[in-house]
Amino acid sequence: MDRKFSLAYLTIPGTDPIRQIDIAAEAGYDYVSLRPIPMHLPNEPLFQFDKDKNLFKKIEESLKKNNIRLLDIELARVRKDLKVEDYESAFSAGAELGATDVISSVWTDDKTYYYNEFAKICDLAAKYDLQVNLEFVTFSGITTLEEAVDLLNKAQRPNAYLLIDTLHAHRSRVSPEELEKTDQSKFGLIHLCDGPGPIPNLDDPEMIEVAREGRLYPGDGDIDIKSMIKAMPVNPISIELPNFSEMKKRGVLGHATQCLLKAKQYLVENDIK
Repeated sequence: MDRKFSLAYLTIPGTDPIRQIDIAAEAGYDYVSLRPIPMHLPNEPLFQFDKDKNLFKKIEESLKKNNIRLLDIELARVRKDLKVEDYESAFSAGAELGATDVISSVWTDDKTYYYNEFAKICDLAAKYDLQVNLEFVTFSGITTLEEAVDLLNKAQRPNAYLLIDTLHAHRSRVSPEELEKTDQSKFGLIHLCDGPGPIPNLDDPEMIEVAREGRLYPGDGDIDIKSMIKAMPVNPISIELPNFSEMKKRGVLGHATQCLLKAKQYLVENDIK
């Protein structure tokens, strides 16, 4: 299979990056996706390899030992209490480790603000030859494909791309036809998972709970993943599939392995290259 796969941080959240790299390699992934930028959440484990030289060295050695590459780092958010400049050390360290991409998302509805701040993120990332993948999230500041494309058009940055997360795209009611009509050169990374067909209201706890801890293996839910994937270029797929019950049952390695097996099986069964 030509398609390349990465193990996203959120699939096995809280896992030490050295262990995550080992798991990705053992499970058969091509890449790993790490999170050095803090989310500022309660009891959040911090893996800031940009500030911890010892951790950086261990990650560098682990990537080499396991013959696996770092695809992207996350998450460069646009939010009024966060400063773009604070992302630079993570961008620099990620690029030094071989990352080609960074993930970004917007958490304000102030368009003037997020137009300017996203452009700053792109310019900062460009210093380190990083591509910025803008993800729209159903419960964030940019919730639709149309809004995301608008931001890319306003930013006019050559290193800015769209990240399509199959769960968020489904819940934001993005159709395969909309994806097909979008400029194909704008697409970057893909976050792959399945999920329930019914779309909850924004104030329904299930909206966030499923996204953060209850996503499903490809083919086990009701999302039209096939049509989405076929409507986009053959870009790398980062499997972002947090499922706490499956992780508890299978362990982190078992869950990560099942994610990849089910993803590859789904693509083959649906004739997706």
